[in-house]
Amino acid sequence: MKILAAMSGGVDSAVAAARAVEAGHEVVGVHLALSRMPGTLRTGSRGCCTVEDSMDAQRAANIIGIPYYVWDFSERFKLDVVDDFIAEYAAGRTPNPCMRCNEKIKFAALLEKAIALGFDAVCTGHYASIVTDADGNRELHRASAWAKDQSYVLGVLTKEQLAHSMFPLGATPSKAEVRAEAAERGFSVANKPDSYDICFIPDGDTRGWLGERVAPATGDILDREGNKLGEHEGAVAFTVGQRKGLSIGTPAADGKPRFVLEVRPVSNTVVVGPKEALAIREIAGTKFTWAGLAPEHPEIEFACDVQIRAHADPEPAVAQVISVPADPTATPPVEAHTELRILPNEPLTGVAPGQTAVVYVGTRVLGQCTIDRTVSAVPVRAIPDVAVPVPADSATINA
Repeated sequence: MKILAAMSGGVDSAVAAARAVEAGHEVVGVHLALSRMPGTLRTGSRGCCTVEDSMDAQRAANIIGIPYYVWDFSERFKLDVVDDFIAEYAAGRTPNPCMRCNEKIKFAALLEKAIALGFDAVCTGHYASIVTDADGNRELHRASAWAKDQSYVLGVLTKEQLAHSMFPLGATPSKAEVRAEAAERGFSVANKPDSYDICFIPDGDTRGWLGERVAPATGDILDREGNKLGEHEGAVAFTVGQRKGLSIGTPAADGKPRFVLEVRPVSNTVVVGPKEALAIREIAGTKFTWAGLAPEHPEIEFACDVQIRAHADPEPAVAQVISVPADPTATPPVEAHTELRILPNEPLTGVAPGQTAVVYVGTRVLGQCTIDRTVSAVPVRAIPDVAVPVPADSATINA
């Protein structure tokens, strides 16, 4: 096949491109320039897609003996990833920019251009596997090395995108083996540190970065009963589950620390409460997709595992697609819609709207949804955006 190898400048994508060549494919390497800042340089393991990374990818392509290009995707990256990241935080949600990059850039914009140029597939260095079933349908599965498995961040891929994807590292037992292979091939990136943190915030100071881009507005910090405990200088700086930086002078009645339970951008308020209230018994999202064939009857509850972060453990759950009727009396009004609802067997912690919930059946990635709402396992009363009576048994956070 004619393969476009996305080369980030790291060891994984370099080895993946080399393996694609050895498998007999016609391979062309491409590095995505995602920033127009010519002085952007990498600092150790912080940052990616920098000038240094482009040069590393070029050197690897030269050794492999394949054509190499740099494509400018900076404008698309800004619109679909960076601006989306800012908008999500401003709306009180916690986004995952790596998911958006895979969804909008690597397997949408890049894949579209590759197909238009006559390529059959895009090859990346992700640790994940594609399995073809007896009927010829392609499925996304976990990598054999679970410690490096990256199927979670690929959960946004659709059936059509899987048909044009290639992951040569999926069956590799360990990252150490990939580094050893890179060294044998003479790649200078054999011992290059893996990148981490958000690539466009290389210093790791997300709060400071957002503070420069979202105008701060003072608001109230409330407890679950709606009592004012203090003030904040900008709700965008808070995320669900946060403990530090609340600056609440009044101690809780039980003397225990309080955590952010909810960020409400409409009223510019932050709701805090006990750690126990962070336990979540239900999550749901309207933006859901299936990786490969969809379940034949998704409206019927089915057993699965759910994973809410890239490095979280999968948790047993049941899921189904449900229809939600319109409710014009709700605050804000609710339009009729369908959503993927997931009920974990045991309450989850560290869950916030904006995160991605990926659903597995065994090792197969079945699909995913962006979390719109969560329901606490502990009854919680939080003041609504508009003062309306709240039932005493209300259990909804971020409804």
